[in-house]
Amino acid sequence: MKKLSASRGLVEDLVAASRILAMHEVLDAYGHVSARSDRRPGRFIISRSLAPALVSAADLMELDADSEPLPRDKRKGFIERYIHGEIYRARPEVMAVVHSHSASVLPFGATRTRLRPIYHMGSFLWAGAPVFDIRKERQANDLLIRDRELGAALAGSLGACSCVLMRGHGMTVVGESVPEAVFRAVYTEMNARLQLQATQLEGPIEFLSDEEGRRATAANRGTLERPWELWKKRALARK
Repeated sequence: MKKLSASRGLVEDLVAASRILAMHEVLDAYGHVSARSDRRPGRFIISRSLAPALVSAADLMELDADSEPLPRDKRKGFIERYIHGEIYRARPEVMAVVHSHSASVLPFGATRTRLRPIYHMGSFLWAGAPVFDIRKERQANDLLIRDRELGAALAGSLGACSCVLMRGHGMTVVGESVPEAVFRAVYTEMNARLQLQATQLEGPIEFLSDEEGRRATAANRGTLERPWELWKKRALARK
């Protein structure tokens, strides 16, 4: 494994995060999770181009502020690494980023229906889940965030929110720690699934109010270690 400017704990958490998100089917063969370096904040750590369920510590790469691998690392990286780098640039408090093609979330990026918090585990969505439409930035596109310009536009759409939807593509979720970003990715998928189910029942849907969302988000932050401990233990037990 190439030497990384990250603590052993962060490396272990990032490996666990990739496997947890695959275990919960938020990520499949595609998608990725990164963490800002806890030793060099201008850099971030992410896997080489690899299916998330297969990630080990040896697969992690260190990328610079422009989302480029360090000079001696010739391994193939993710095309969409600019999602991560430009969000870290725009949001200094963000310490982890997840990008996925989460199935239940996709319809909300392609319709006029807003993704809203339907229960307390999805409470962080109270601040909104804006939709990024790549056509507004580049009419001729393949839906991929393949350079810094598109990464910066996505970060702009995210704004101060925790989640941004990507039309025809998926979502990107952020957190102030790896456990928080993983928690939000898992429960964004679950909230979307429940919202879709609720639309089949007699309405209207009683979403969380902004005040409920703020309060529940603060409460959930105090219990992150509970699901994280469980998920991490299960994920790292798998060889």
